[in-house]
Order: sequence, then structure tokens, then C-alpha cells
Amino acid sequence: MLTKITKVCFLIIGGVLGAFLMPIAFELISIEHFLINNTISAVILGAILFYFLTFWMVDYVVLAIKWGEEKLVKTPLADILFGTIGLGLGLSFAFLLSLPLAALLSFAKLDQVIPFLLSILFGYFGVTVGLKRRNEFVNLFTSGIRKKKVADDERESLAPKKKILDTSVIIDGRIADICRTGFMEGTIIIPQFVLAELQHIADSSDALKRTRGRRGLDTLNILQSELPIHVEIYEGDFEDVHEVDTKLVKLAKKLDGVLMTNDLNLNKVSEFQQVPVLNINDLSNAVKPIVIPGEDMQVLVIKDGREHNQGVAYLDDGTMIVVDEGRKYIGENIRVTVTSVLQTSAGRMIFAKYKAA
Repeated sequence: MLTKITKVCFLIIGGVLGAFLMPIAFELISIEHFLINNTISAVILGAILFYFLTFWMVDYVVLAIKWGEEKLVKTPLADILFGTIGLGLGLSFAFLLSLPLAALLSFAKLDQVIPFLLSILFGYFGVTVGLKRRNEFVNLFTSGIRKKKVADDERESLAPKKKILDTSVIIDGRIADICRTGFMEGTIIIPQFVLAELQHIADSSDALKRTRGRRGLDTLNILQSELPIHVEIYEGDFEDVHEVDTKLVKLAKKLDGVLMTNDLNLNKVSEFQQVPVLNINDLSNAVKPIVIPGEDMQVLVIKDGREHNQGVAYLDDGTMIVVDEGRKYIGENIRVTVTSVLQTSAGRMIFAKYKAA
């Protein structure tokens, strides 16, 4: 295709030259017949003669064009852009400078040469400066954009992320108390598939499940109507995924949000997939009174433990206390000494031993 275009260009050049030169040639050889000595004949003859005289150059011209095309394709766009800008500025400066110089040197017949020389000189300088200083030009043009982007990123990083609730947090109900205190910021997202799972639990034939599901629905009503926090229902779904936990992780990634859960397994899966997680059990453990080894406390032993002779007691906040050698004190208030504290996302467990009066 490029070869055909080059040949057509050669014919056009030949036709233009023929329009100007062939009438002179007809006059020199004294051809005055109107069928030959006219503009159309001059164009046709000029195109044919020029093509046959220069047809050997077509392949070389095509090779030169392809070479130039490869060079342009491999050249970075920034080099082409700033090289072109530099060339334009250099030629503009050369034109402005050539006007007074040509007038001053007209007596020496240099008024026609000066613009040409200045165009070559300043065009070269413009391209060179444009290529060598392109990084500075880029920084100059983009510094404002970068500053704005950094400022936007900082604002986005400081803005509270959306909190996506899973079923366990809604059923737990403590999320409403946390929101009521004002510590929760941002938008709370309730996925439609979580709402459907909650509805399924509330309609269960099992009385315990039915109670838990209805408590979850009551929690949602409190969040939406009684508390000053923005609640949104996410209507989308992930049709290719069946597990609700997997859908929650995908949604948190999609919305760049934070997943709120009490499910220890979902907590671990989310952390493995680098999804931010807020576990209300962790929050509850963080605000519990600190109990340190060696501290004494009064507890009521209510049942036996898993190991031999162990007794189990509970604090008012539900923290389990395992009392060594406490089985024989079931049903009694005894004084114990804390030996160790085990804290996990599933809760806090205190180990103690009986302290004789």
C-alpha cells in the first residue's frame, strides 16, 4: 500500500512540474498544436516523464519512510511532543530575529539567506533544548496536578471507610450500642444477601434460630430509624458465589470498605485476603477492665471445667474464669488469685487458683 501511495505522489509531483515546465519545452521545440500545447497534456506528459525518470527511487523512498516510521514508533511520546514544541519555538524565534537582521544586511544581498540559516540554527537548538529539558517541563506542567492528587489521596485516606456488616454482628446487637455512643463513623452497608440470610434465620422452625433472627431484624430497625448514622442497603449480588462469607469479602474489596464481623473464621479469611476487619469482640476485650496475674478477685463458681478438678466462674461482662482446684467450690463465692490471662478474637479467658483465707 505504501508503495502505491509513493508512486501516486511521484505522479502528482511530475504533473505539477509538467504544468510549469512543459509549456516552456513546447515553446522551445516550436510545438503550437492545441491538442499538445495545453495544460492537460502538459500535466500528463510531465507525470509520465517524471515517473519513468524516477521510478528507480520508489523503493528507496519507501524504505526511508518505513525507517522513519520505526524510529517514530520507538521514540517516547514525550520526546516527540517536547521536540516538536522546541522546534516550533525555535522557528518562531528565528523568524522574529530574521526580520531586523535581513533589513540590516540587505546591502550585502544576505536578506534571502539569513532567514534560512537562522531557521536551521534555532530549529536545531529548539529541538535539542526541548528533548534535554523535557523532564523539567513535565514537572512544571504536572506539579500542580500531582499536588492536587496527593491532597485528594490524603483526604480520601482520612475519610472514614464504609462499614459492611455481616450476619453475626447484626444478630449480636452490640453494634447498635456502639453507634449510639458516637464512636462509629462513616456509612454502614447492609448487603441484600445478608438481609436475605437474616430473614431466612428469622423464619426458621428452630425456636432459638428464630429468636436470633428476629433480634437481628430489630437491630437493623434501630440502626436505620433510631440512631444518627447513615445506613445503606447494597442491592447487588455475586451470582457466581454461593457462600455469604465469600460474597462479603468480595464486596469489601469492591467498595474498599471495612468488614465488621464476630465470626472468627471469617475474620481470619478476611485478614488472609488483606481485607480490613473490625471484630466487635476485639473492641469488647480492649475496653474490659485490665486483669493482671497476681491480682485477687471474688468469684462465684457455677460449674465444673473440662480438666480434672477445674471450676468455672464468670465476670459480669461474661469473661470466663477457669479456677484450678475449684470444682469442690461449685455454688460458692470464693477468693481467687489470677495466674494468667489468655486473650483472642474469640474472647478473653482468665486462669486463676483458689486463695485460702
